[in-house]
Amino acid sequence: MNPVRNIIVSLIALIAIILIGTLGYSYIEHWSYLDSVYMTVVTLSTVGFREIRPLSEHGQIFTIVLIICGTSLVAYAAGSLIQLMVEGQFRQILGRKKLIQQIAKQENHYIVCGYGRIGSFICNEFRAKPVAFVVVESDTTLCTKMHEDGILFVNGDATDDDVLINAGITKANGLITAVTSDTANVYITLTARGLNPDLFILARAGEKNTEKKLLRAGANKVISPYIIGANRMAQAILRPSVMDFIEIATAHQNMELQMEEICIRSGSVLINKTLMSTDIRKELGIIIVAIKKKGTDKMLFNPSPQAVLDVGDILITLGEPASISNLQKRAIGSV
Repeated sequence: MNPVRNIIVSLIALIAIILIGTLGYSYIEHWSYLDSVYMTVVTLSTVGFREIRPLSEHGQIFTIVLIICGTSLVAYAAGSLIQLMVEGQFRQILGRKKLIQQIAKQENHYIVCGYGRIGSFICNEFRAKPVAFVVVESDTTLCTKMHEDGILFVNGDATDDDVLINAGITKANGLITAVTSDTANVYITLTARGLNPDLFILARAGEKNTEKKLLRAGANKVISPYIIGANRMAQAILRPSVMDFIEIATAHQNMELQMEEICIRSGSVLINKTLMSTDIRKELGIIIVAIKKKGTDKMLFNPSPQAVLDVGDILITLGEPASISNLQKRAIGSV
């Protein structure tokens, strides 16, 4: 039986035995209800107080039965309560230990600081990809929700060195700070950059003048959700068809068309080949929208068929999900 149900049943039985004892003393000894309740509680608790009045033979027999049944029931109720407390704490300790072990195994993951509206949306996108990530959150209520959803998290302040170390910042690929306070985002960026100089840091800015401060603090890129949201709303009016296309191409759940970036790894069959010779367009029906060359911020839009692909180049592609998956295999050398 479930420990919680054990306690409920025990409490109901305990109330019933107190009621029986009260009615029994009241009927057998003709005592008042207060005296009867007092005598029942004293008997069940085994505190050793004397009888408030002398007992008759029937009263003595009734007391013996009450002691045998009642004390056994009290012991059972106490055992159920202890079981619930011990098992709950034991499960909590084991669960936390397992969570720490899972986080310690993470490598090349991303750390998301803040599980609010923006942070939770980022995590949902990561899970849909999927991308390995760990959340740092100080709100225990949100941590409970993440625990129920099976999300790896560290409960603490992201500006604390130890908290970020526990989240595996020394082995992480990047960090996203998405808390609501710009001041906190600046401190988190400073702390993260000090712990891992090579870390990619994406920071959220609430105010426009905060962007420069975040960049000076060590952020690689700063995004303002409000500016992006306002821009998209304006474009939805000015260029509705373009926005519809972007929505379709960037939605993970879309099964017809998908826009994706693919990095060419060493061992890929695409290395040192031109776009034309790879037959990506002919065989897979994929459009190469742009190529970002390795080590630069230069983006080649609508690249020429004679463009040569190198290790580390990133292809911005548009096509069906199945075809893109096929191209990803070629890019990493698994085909």
